[in-house]
Amino acid sequence: MRRVLVALVAVLLVAGCSSAVAGTAVPAGSGSSTGDRSLVEDYYAQLNTAADEGADTLRRYLARTQHPDYTDRLCDLGGLTLHMLPAMSTFRPDPDWEPPRSDGPPRGVVYVLGVSISIREDGALLGEQIGSQRVVVLDGRAYGFSPCPLGQ
Repeated sequence: MRRVLVALVAVLLVAGCSSAVAGTAVPAGSGSSTGDRSLVEDYYAQLNTAADEGADTLRRYLARTQHPDYTDRLCDLGGLTLHMLPAMSTFRPDPDWEPPRSDGPPRGVVYVLGVSISIREDGALLGEQIGSQRVVVLDGRAYGFSPCPLGQ
């Protein structure tokens, strides 16, 4: 069962969870991509620090940094921790991206970048995957989308 959960989490890390979106998408280039890049780097650094502290700390971090229009889409990772290493050389705007089951792009400036994802349980490596992930900068903060296993 744990392997199935790991596979589902890995697949859904790229997709994210979503619902209807309030507000209007901001076109790429409306802010400082250099400043936004720094916010996204900090987002991943803090995510990995939270994962190092354990599953509960990571869960709280993901809840705190979930895009504000998608707070109803947080998912239980079942005690797993995720380490994500961003390939910042792939960092670019993605203004046309829409989260699954949404009515349009999320509010803020949407960026996409490649990430290497390690999935761990009690410190033991269960799997690794490379994929694309979206991060949104809204009101000077970086937000993500909680990964969700199928059925959540």
